[in-house]
Amino acid sequence: MKKPPLPVVQIRPLYLARADAAAFLAIGESTFEDLVARGEAPKPRKVSKGRTAWLVEELEAWGRERPESDHLPPKNCGYGRAGTPS
Repeated sequence: MKKPPLPVVQIRPLYLARADAAAFLAIGESTFEDLVARGEAPKPRKVSKGRTAWLVEELEAWGRERPESDHLPPKNCGYGRAGTPS
């Protein structure tokens, strides 16, 4: 008799490193660093001696608080072929 497959367990990370935090917010690392430096984005937390990271829930809350945009992505932003949405 065949055993039923085990359920897939996905664990959401608690913290993200700088590059992952920027990718999570869909912005570049330098933009993310500028926002943090200006106090416009969440500050990192001390995870251990010499190690900092960002709480996922704070990044998510900050992202959800961002104002809505009435602008479409620019044509050269990498959407589809020749800048048109695919």
